[in-house]
Amino acid sequence: MPSYTAPTKDIQYVLHDLLNISGSDISGYGDLEPEFTEAVLDAAGQLASEVLTPLNAVGDKEGCRLENGVVYTPTGFKGAFEQMKEGGWTGLDLPEQYGGQGMPYIVGTAVGELFSSANQAFTMYQGLTHGAVSAILVHGTDAQKDLFMPKMVSCEWTGTMNLTEPHCGTDLGLMRTKAEPNDDGSYKISGQKIFISAGDHDMAENVIHLVLAKIPGGPEGIKGVSLFIVPKYKVNADGSVGEANGVSVGSIEEKMGIHGNSTCVMNYDEAEGYLLGDMHKGMRAMFTMMNEARLGVGMQGLAQAEAAYQNAVIYAKDRLQGRAVTGAENPDGPADPLIVHPDIRRNLMDQKSFIEGARAFLYWSASLIDAGHLKGDKDAEGLVSLMTPVLKGFLTDKGYEATVNAQQIYGGHGYIEEWGMSQFTRDARIAMIYEGANGVQALDLVGRKLAQDGGKHVMAFFEMVKGFCKENNGEDMADFVEPLKLASKDLQAAGMFFMQNGMKNPNAALSGSYDFMHLFGYTCLGLMWGRMAKVSLAALENGTDDPVFHETKLATARYFMARQLPMTMTLLKRIESGADTVMALDAENF
Repeated sequence: MPSYTAPTKDIQYVLHDLLNISGSDISGYGDLEPEFTEAVLDAAGQLASEVLTPLNAVGDKEGCRLENGVVYTPTGFKGAFEQMKEGGWTGLDLPEQYGGQGMPYIVGTAVGELFSSANQAFTMYQGLTHGAVSAILVHGTDAQKDLFMPKMVSCEWTGTMNLTEPHCGTDLGLMRTKAEPNDDGSYKISGQKIFISAGDHDMAENVIHLVLAKIPGGPEGIKGVSLFIVPKYKVNADGSVGEANGVSVGSIEEKMGIHGNSTCVMNYDEAEGYLLGDMHKGMRAMFTMMNEARLGVGMQGLAQAEAAYQNAVIYAKDRLQGRAVTGAENPDGPADPLIVHPDIRRNLMDQKSFIEGARAFLYWSASLIDAGHLKGDKDAEGLVSLMTPVLKGFLTDKGYEATVNAQQIYGGHGYIEEWGMSQFTRDARIAMIYEGANGVQALDLVGRKLAQDGGKHVMAFFEMVKGFCKENNGEDMADFVEPLKLASKDLQAAGMFFMQNGMKNPNAALSGSYDFMHLFGYTCLGLMWGRMAKVSLAALENGTDDPVFHETKLATARYFMARQLPMTMTLLKRIESGADTVMALDAENF
């Protein structure tokens, strides 16, 4: 069975050496001293490794089951969820007013990585609830917040998001779910939703669904969509659970992965619901939840890659296979360990350089969310809005690739279920699809986010990279700055291509959108590795009690700059080839 150990040391490095969170002027960051965050991470890591990790294979094997209208989670999930609730982990970064602990979002992100690495399917139950709470917090009335949030923050009640219907996924304007107004201000919700993660289960006494539906007589298409709070059981005025609502589970989806999460078909038969936010403005309210969820899904790509990598390293060090080409390194044994071979090293370095760069990128983005929410920094909000499709799309694509690479280290054993490596690959695969498939993320990036606020935020990113390179043009940083300059030029050239060709030939821009999302992702990780190299060089120069850690960080940074970042040149060439080859065939010729 695979194991998992929380990478606390590297997380602490990102939080304190790189981001210097305790020295930030963001509200609440001053309390995040290294000793405090280490204690939080150690406690979360213990729960992750000792409780959640052993249940990961259990959930994968057993899955969830629907019996007589009741959804049962895998063996051990209910007890683990009780431990999660008792420890206050479900409300770590949620308002104290509603029973949360009020910590900044970046702390929740770090802890979320640990839990997701240990057991992604399990962690989704509280993750979906967190997103629903965020939507109610921003768009709900005071009465709605007081009624629903305390028990959702504690996960006595959990939450979901209901968007997709059998006939429509991304194109939500086609939805058919209806919301008929009642005389008392509530609505009768009728329709069917599919792919509803954590749609129902036996770990909470109520499930609060956020459901997109159309009020008759409203505008056509997406402009006529509203968002509703629809509880599984009606909630009495005193907050107690009342009678059953018109909500039922039609079936549980049989999936490639995340078997421990109950992905449900949900049926609404004149269920009582309550408008959340403004009428016909449901997508505005839902995007509050979806943007947070997209960053969380990007985190899942990183988390599965980390767990798979840890096990691949253990196997590569233990498995004896062949001899090193430069001479035996284990002369007393029948063969050398796999890790002596250059191709195994390349594979592991690909994984390691992605994971550590992605972690820095993710946590930096979480700090931008905190800057926007806690100090009203509109520039930070704009920048993280630009980065959201990159975080979601690039981190899940490359995270999935990392799990495949980790599986490859095992050879044939990686393909055998007994060893557990295939679960990381199967679980990671969904992250490229849900919360907006990665192709849609690329379209959002190129079609909307680049031009947002007149292109202000992408220009700010270019200036950020340019400023970093200018400030660090010394010889000691040349290995990191020069490749970053080239990548940034490739990114700007791609943006210029879209500007020059996008209006007259939109297909030219959209044909290159996926490549651009990856080009942007590589450049972001390049900036993170440049920043980490600067930090570790300074640590070695000033005298550190752990020189090996920082020397390892620099070696990994050099690998990324030399072997990964040059991918931007290939991606630019693909973008500049335009749409002709992409659109050349008539549909019937496929």
